[in-house]
Amino acid sequence: MRATVRDVAALAGVSPKTVSNVINGGVVVRPETRARVERALAELDYVPNLSARGLRNGRSGAIALTLPEMASAYSAELAQWFVELARERGWTVQLDQTANDPARERDLVSRVRAHLVDGLILNPVSLSASVLASAEGLPPTVVIGEVEPEHVDQVHVDSRTAAEQVTAYLVSRGHRRIAIVGAARESAATATSVLRERGYLAGLEGAGIPADGTLRVPLPSWTTSAAASAFAEWLDEHPLPDAVFAFTDSIAFGVLHVLAARGVRVPDQVSVIGFDDVDGAAYAIPALSTVSFDRRAFATAALDLLTRRIEDRDAPPETVVIPHRIVERASVASR
Repeated sequence: MRATVRDVAALAGVSPKTVSNVINGGVVVRPETRARVERALAELDYVPNLSARGLRNGRSGAIALTLPEMASAYSAELAQWFVELARERGWTVQLDQTANDPARERDLVSRVRAHLVDGLILNPVSLSASVLASAEGLPPTVVIGEVEPEHVDQVHVDSRTAAEQVTAYLVSRGHRRIAIVGAARESAATATSVLRERGYLAGLEGAGIPADGTLRVPLPSWTTSAAASAFAEWLDEHPLPDAVFAFTDSIAFGVLHVLAARGVRVPDQVSVIGFDDVDGAAYAIPALSTVSFDRRAFATAALDLLTRRIEDRDAPPETVVIPHRIVERASVASR
Protein backbone atom coordinates (compact mmCIF):
# COMPACT_ATOMS: atom_id res chain seq x y z
CA MET A 1 0.00 0.00 0.00
CA ARG A 2 1.13 3.53 -0.76
CA ALA A 3 2.26 5.53 2.26
CA THR A 4 0.06 8.41 3.40
CA VAL A 5 0.86 11.75 5.01
CA ARG A 6 -0.26 10.26 8.33
CA ASP A 7 2.20 7.38 7.91
CA VAL A 8 5.03 9.84 7.30
CA ALA A 9 3.94 11.97 10.26
CA ALA A 10 3.88 8.96 12.58
CA LEU A 11 7.35 7.83 11.53
CA ALA A 12 8.82 11.32 11.83
CA GLY A 13 7.05 12.07 15.12
CA VAL A 14 5.36 15.22 13.81
CA SER A 15 1.86 16.31 12.85
CA PRO A 16 0.41 15.66 9.36
CA LYS A 17 0.31 19.44 8.85
CA THR A 18 4.06 19.66 9.40
CA VAL A 19 4.58 16.94 6.79
CA SER A 20 2.41 18.92 4.36
CA ASN A 21 4.42 22.08 5.07
CA VAL A 22 7.67 20.29 4.23
CA ILE A 23 6.23 18.78 1.05
CA ASN A 24 4.56 21.92 -0.26
CA GLY A 25 7.01 24.58 0.95
CA GLY A 26 6.01 28.18 1.66
CA VAL A 27 6.05 27.65 5.45
CA VAL A 28 9.22 27.79 7.53
CA VAL A 29 10.01 24.47 9.19
CA ARG A 30 12.91 24.03 11.62
CA PRO A 31 15.88 22.36 9.88
CA GLU A 32 16.01 19.41 12.29
CA THR A 33 12.25 18.81 11.85
CA ARG A 34 12.53 19.07 8.07
CA ALA A 35 15.37 16.55 8.12
CA ARG A 36 13.28 14.04 10.10
CA VAL A 37 10.35 14.43 7.74
CA GLU A 38 12.55 14.06 4.67
CA ARG A 39 14.08 10.88 6.04
CA ALA A 40 10.59 9.50 6.68
CA LEU A 41 9.47 10.47 3.17
CA ALA A 42 12.43 8.64 1.68
CA GLU A 43 12.08 5.59 3.92
CA LEU A 44 8.38 5.18 3.10
CA ASP A 45 8.87 6.09 -0.58
CA TYR A 46 6.05 8.59 -0.21
CA VAL A 47 4.24 9.68 -3.40
CA PRO A 48 1.64 12.51 -3.32
CA ASN A 49 -1.77 11.08 -4.18
CA LEU A 50 -2.89 13.83 -6.53
CA SER A 51 0.10 13.49 -8.80
CA ALA A 52 0.14 9.71 -8.54
CA ARG A 53 -3.24 9.48 -10.21
CA GLY A 54 -1.68 10.79 -13.39
CA LEU A 55 1.19 8.35 -13.46
CA ARG A 56 1.43 5.60 -16.03
CA ASN A 57 4.09 2.93 -15.71
CA GLY A 58 5.48 4.78 -12.70
CA ARG A 59 6.54 7.85 -14.74
CA SER A 60 5.27 11.41 -14.63
CA GLY A 61 6.63 12.56 -17.98
CA ALA A 62 8.20 15.62 -16.31
CA ILE A 63 11.71 16.59 -15.27
CA ALA A 64 12.92 19.55 -13.21
CA LEU A 65 15.60 22.02 -14.34
CA THR A 66 17.03 24.22 -11.60
CA LEU A 67 19.42 27.07 -12.49
CA PRO A 68 21.08 29.74 -10.33
CA GLU A 69 19.15 32.44 -12.21
CA MET A 70 16.90 32.82 -15.25
CA ALA A 71 17.48 36.44 -16.25
CA SER A 72 20.74 36.14 -18.21
CA ALA A 73 20.98 35.45 -21.91
CA TYR A 74 23.02 32.34 -21.20
CA SER A 75 20.41 30.84 -18.87
CA ALA A 76 17.60 31.65 -21.30
CA GLU A 77 19.41 30.01 -24.21
CA LEU A 78 20.35 26.96 -22.17
CA ALA A 79 16.82 26.54 -20.80
CA GLN A 80 15.40 26.81 -24.31
CA TRP A 81 17.58 23.93 -25.49
CA PHE A 82 16.59 21.79 -22.53
CA VAL A 83 12.88 22.44 -23.09
CA GLU A 84 13.04 21.71 -26.82
CA LEU A 85 15.21 18.60 -26.57
CA ALA A 86 13.28 17.23 -23.59
CA ARG A 87 10.06 17.66 -25.55
CA GLU A 88 11.48 15.44 -28.29
CA ARG A 89 11.87 12.74 -25.63
CA GLY A 90 8.32 13.16 -24.38
CA TRP A 91 9.21 15.17 -21.27
CA THR A 92 7.90 18.48 -20.01
CA VAL A 93 10.30 20.64 -18.01
CA GLN A 94 9.59 22.35 -14.69
CA LEU A 95 11.87 25.39 -14.36
CA ASP A 96 13.05 27.00 -11.13
CA GLN A 97 15.92 29.15 -9.92
CA THR A 98 18.01 29.26 -6.77
CA ALA A 99 19.10 32.91 -7.03
CA ASN A 100 22.59 31.68 -6.05
CA ASP A 101 21.26 31.11 -2.53
CA PRO A 102 22.41 27.80 -0.97
CA ALA A 103 19.45 27.80 1.45
CA ARG A 104 17.01 28.25 -1.41
CA GLU A 105 18.80 25.52 -3.34
CA ARG A 106 18.39 23.11 -0.43
CA ASP A 107 14.72 23.97 -0.17
CA LEU A 108 14.11 23.45 -3.89
CA VAL A 109 15.90 20.14 -3.93
CA SER A 110 14.03 18.94 -0.86
CA ARG A 111 10.73 19.72 -2.58
CA VAL A 112 11.54 18.03 -5.88
CA ARG A 113 10.04 14.83 -4.51
CA ALA A 114 6.66 16.51 -4.02
CA HIS A 115 6.62 17.64 -7.64
CA LEU A 116 6.85 13.98 -8.66
CA VAL A 117 9.32 14.43 -11.50
CA ASP A 118 11.14 11.63 -13.25
CA GLY A 119 14.49 13.36 -12.90
CA LEU A 120 16.34 16.50 -11.83
CA ILE A 121 18.93 18.57 -13.72
CA LEU A 122 20.66 20.89 -11.27
CA ASN A 123 23.19 23.68 -11.70
CA PRO A 124 24.53 23.90 -8.12
CA VAL A 125 25.50 27.10 -6.38
CA SER A 126 28.68 25.90 -4.68
CA LEU A 127 31.65 23.86 -5.80
CA SER A 128 31.09 21.40 -2.95
CA ALA A 129 27.43 20.89 -3.95
CA SER A 130 26.71 19.93 -0.36
CA VAL A 131 23.03 19.73 -1.24
CA LEU A 132 23.90 16.49 -3.05
CA ALA A 133 25.93 15.03 -0.19
CA SER A 134 23.25 12.39 0.03
CA ALA A 135 21.06 11.26 -2.86
CA GLU A 136 18.54 9.87 -0.39
CA GLY A 137 15.00 10.51 -1.59
CA LEU A 138 16.06 12.37 -4.74
CA PRO A 139 14.93 11.35 -8.21
CA PRO A 140 17.63 10.51 -10.79
CA THR A 141 19.86 13.59 -10.88
CA VAL A 142 22.36 15.11 -13.31
CA VAL A 143 24.52 18.09 -12.36
CA ILE A 144 25.35 20.70 -14.98
CA GLY A 145 28.44 22.60 -13.90
CA GLU A 146 31.58 21.52 -12.14
CA VAL A 147 31.24 20.12 -8.62
CA GLU A 148 33.54 18.17 -6.35
CA PRO A 149 31.31 15.19 -5.45
CA GLU A 150 32.06 12.29 -7.77
CA HIS A 151 28.97 10.26 -6.94
CA VAL A 152 26.69 12.17 -9.33
CA ASP A 153 26.43 12.35 -13.12
CA GLN A 154 27.88 15.62 -14.44
CA VAL A 155 28.02 17.66 -17.63
CA HIS A 156 30.21 20.74 -17.77
CA VAL A 157 32.60 22.95 -19.65
CA ASP A 158 36.09 22.96 -18.16
CA SER A 159 35.91 26.48 -16.73
CA ARG A 160 39.35 26.41 -15.16
CA THR A 161 41.13 25.32 -18.34
CA ALA A 162 39.12 27.74 -20.47
CA ALA A 163 39.95 30.65 -18.16
CA GLU A 164 43.63 29.73 -18.17
CA GLN A 165 43.55 29.68 -21.98
CA VAL A 166 41.79 33.06 -22.13
CA THR A 167 44.44 34.56 -19.86
CA ALA A 168 47.27 33.06 -21.93
CA TYR A 169 45.58 34.39 -25.09
CA LEU A 170 45.43 37.93 -23.67
CA VAL A 171 49.05 37.70 -22.54
CA SER A 172 50.05 36.56 -26.02
CA ARG A 173 48.47 39.75 -27.32
CA GLY A 174 50.77 41.80 -25.11
CA HIS A 175 48.45 42.40 -22.15
CA ARG A 176 49.83 42.15 -18.63
CA ARG A 177 47.40 44.07 -16.40
CA ILE A 178 44.34 41.88 -16.90
CA ALA A 179 41.32 42.67 -14.75
CA ILE A 180 38.72 40.01 -13.98
CA VAL A 181 35.08 41.02 -13.54
CA GLY A 182 32.96 38.44 -11.76
CA ALA A 183 35.65 37.38 -9.29
CA ALA A 184 34.57 35.15 -6.41
CA ARG A 185 33.15 36.91 -3.35
CA GLU A 186 34.33 35.50 -0.03
CA SER A 187 30.82 35.53 1.39
CA ALA A 188 29.15 33.84 -1.58
CA ALA A 189 31.63 32.24 -3.97
CA THR A 190 29.92 30.31 -6.74
CA ALA A 191 31.46 27.22 -8.31
CA THR A 192 31.95 28.95 -11.67
CA SER A 193 33.55 32.08 -10.23
CA VAL A 194 35.98 30.02 -8.16
CA LEU A 195 37.08 27.85 -11.07
CA ARG A 196 37.42 30.69 -13.57
CA GLU A 197 39.49 32.69 -11.13
CA ARG A 198 41.72 29.66 -10.51
CA GLY A 199 42.23 29.36 -14.25
CA TYR A 200 43.01 33.07 -14.54
CA LEU A 201 45.62 32.81 -11.78
CA ALA A 202 47.15 29.73 -13.40
CA GLY A 203 47.40 31.63 -16.68
CA LEU A 204 49.19 34.52 -15.00
CA GLU A 205 51.55 32.14 -13.23
CA GLY A 206 52.32 30.35 -16.49
CA ALA A 207 53.25 33.68 -18.03
CA GLY A 208 55.37 34.73 -15.07
CA ILE A 209 53.04 37.61 -14.19
CA PRO A 210 52.44 38.18 -10.45
CA ALA A 211 48.80 38.18 -9.42
CA ASP A 212 47.51 41.64 -8.48
CA GLY A 213 44.54 41.63 -6.11
CA THR A 214 43.57 45.15 -7.15
CA LEU A 215 42.58 43.77 -10.57
CA ARG A 216 39.75 41.68 -9.07
CA VAL A 217 36.22 43.02 -9.46
CA PRO A 218 33.72 40.91 -7.47
CA LEU A 219 30.02 41.23 -8.28
CA PRO A 220 26.88 40.87 -6.15
CA SER A 221 25.26 39.08 -9.11
CA TRP A 222 26.28 38.15 -12.63
CA THR A 223 23.99 40.57 -14.43
CA THR A 224 24.80 43.30 -16.93
CA SER A 225 23.55 46.02 -14.60
CA ALA A 226 25.51 44.72 -11.61
CA ALA A 227 28.65 44.45 -13.75
CA ALA A 228 28.25 47.98 -15.08
CA SER A 229 27.78 49.42 -11.59
CA ALA A 230 30.66 47.52 -9.98
CA PHE A 231 33.07 48.10 -12.87
CA ALA A 232 32.29 51.84 -12.93
CA GLU A 233 33.00 52.08 -9.20
CA TRP A 234 36.22 50.12 -9.68
CA LEU A 235 37.35 52.41 -12.51
CA ASP A 236 36.80 55.44 -10.29
CA GLU A 237 39.56 54.12 -8.01
CA HIS A 238 41.93 52.35 -10.43
CA PRO A 239 43.75 53.09 -13.69
CA LEU A 240 42.59 51.44 -16.91
CA PRO A 241 43.77 47.84 -17.22
CA ASP A 242 45.30 46.50 -20.42
CA ALA A 243 42.43 44.03 -20.78
CA VAL A 244 39.26 42.85 -19.04
CA PHE A 245 38.32 39.19 -18.74
CA ALA A 246 34.58 39.16 -17.98
CA PHE A 247 33.45 35.83 -16.55
CA THR A 248 30.28 35.87 -18.70
CA ASP A 249 29.16 37.70 -21.81
CA SER A 250 26.40 39.42 -19.82
CA ILE A 251 29.12 40.82 -17.55
CA ALA A 252 31.15 41.85 -20.60
CA PHE A 253 28.17 43.83 -21.95
CA GLY A 254 28.16 45.87 -18.74
CA VAL A 255 31.91 46.47 -19.03
CA LEU A 256 31.57 47.59 -22.67
CA HIS A 257 28.78 49.98 -21.69
CA VAL A 258 30.88 51.65 -19.00
CA LEU A 259 33.94 51.98 -21.23
CA ALA A 260 31.88 53.47 -24.06
CA ALA A 261 30.19 55.92 -21.69
CA ARG A 262 33.61 57.13 -20.56
CA GLY A 263 34.97 57.47 -24.07
CA VAL A 264 37.39 54.57 -23.71
CA ARG A 265 38.00 52.90 -27.06
CA VAL A 266 37.72 49.09 -27.24
CA PRO A 267 40.01 47.46 -28.22
CA ASP A 268 42.39 50.37 -28.94
CA GLN A 269 42.78 51.31 -25.26
CA VAL A 270 41.36 48.27 -23.46
CA SER A 271 40.67 44.77 -24.73
CA VAL A 272 37.57 42.91 -23.48
CA ILE A 273 36.74 39.21 -23.66
CA GLY A 274 33.72 37.31 -22.32
CA PHE A 275 32.59 33.75 -21.76
CA ASP A 276 29.58 31.78 -23.13
CA ASP A 277 29.17 33.19 -26.67
CA VAL A 278 25.52 34.12 -26.24
CA ASP A 279 23.62 35.24 -29.31
CA GLY A 280 24.16 38.93 -28.58
CA ALA A 281 27.96 38.63 -28.33
CA ALA A 282 28.46 38.79 -32.10
CA TYR A 283 26.33 41.95 -32.27
CA ALA A 284 27.97 43.91 -29.44
CA ILE A 285 29.95 47.01 -30.40
CA PRO A 286 32.64 45.99 -30.98
CA ALA A 287 31.78 42.34 -31.59
CA LEU A 288 32.78 40.47 -28.45
CA SER A 289 35.57 37.91 -28.34
CA THR A 290 34.49 35.09 -26.05
CA VAL A 291 34.63 31.42 -25.08
CA SER A 292 32.15 29.34 -27.05
CA PHE A 293 30.69 25.86 -26.61
CA ASP A 294 27.81 23.96 -28.15
CA ARG A 295 24.73 24.51 -25.99
CA ARG A 296 22.73 21.91 -27.89
CA ALA A 297 25.43 19.30 -27.26
CA PHE A 298 25.52 20.36 -23.61
CA ALA A 299 21.76 19.85 -23.11
CA THR A 300 21.78 16.63 -25.13
CA ALA A 301 24.55 15.14 -23.00
CA ALA A 302 22.71 16.01 -19.79
CA LEU A 303 19.44 14.51 -21.04
CA ASP A 304 21.28 11.39 -22.22
CA LEU A 305 22.77 10.92 -18.76
CA LEU A 306 19.40 11.54 -17.13
CA THR A 307 17.73 8.97 -19.38
CA ARG A 308 20.42 6.46 -18.48
CA ARG A 309 20.08 7.22 -14.77
CA ILE A 310 16.29 6.84 -14.86
CA GLU A 311 16.61 3.45 -16.53
CA ASP A 312 19.42 2.27 -14.24
CA ARG A 313 19.61 3.88 -10.81
CA ASP A 314 22.68 1.78 -9.95
CA ALA A 315 24.81 2.68 -12.99
CA PRO A 316 28.24 4.16 -12.14
CA PRO A 317 28.37 7.96 -12.28
CA GLU A 318 29.60 9.50 -15.52
CA THR A 319 31.09 12.89 -16.36
CA VAL A 320 30.86 14.51 -19.80
CA VAL A 321 33.09 17.51 -20.58
CA ILE A 322 31.83 19.68 -23.47
CA PRO A 323 34.61 21.05 -25.70
CA HIS A 324 35.14 24.81 -25.83
CA ARG A 325 37.04 27.26 -28.03
CA ILE A 326 38.01 30.91 -28.01
CA VAL A 327 36.11 32.90 -30.65
CA GLU A 328 38.19 35.87 -31.81
CA ARG A 329 36.13 38.89 -32.84
CA ALA A 330 36.80 42.63 -32.64
CA SER A 331 37.13 43.37 -28.91
CA VAL A 332 40.72 42.20 -28.38
CA ALA A 333 43.75 43.91 -29.91
CA SER A 334 47.50 43.35 -29.78
CA ARG A 335 49.71 45.71 -27.83
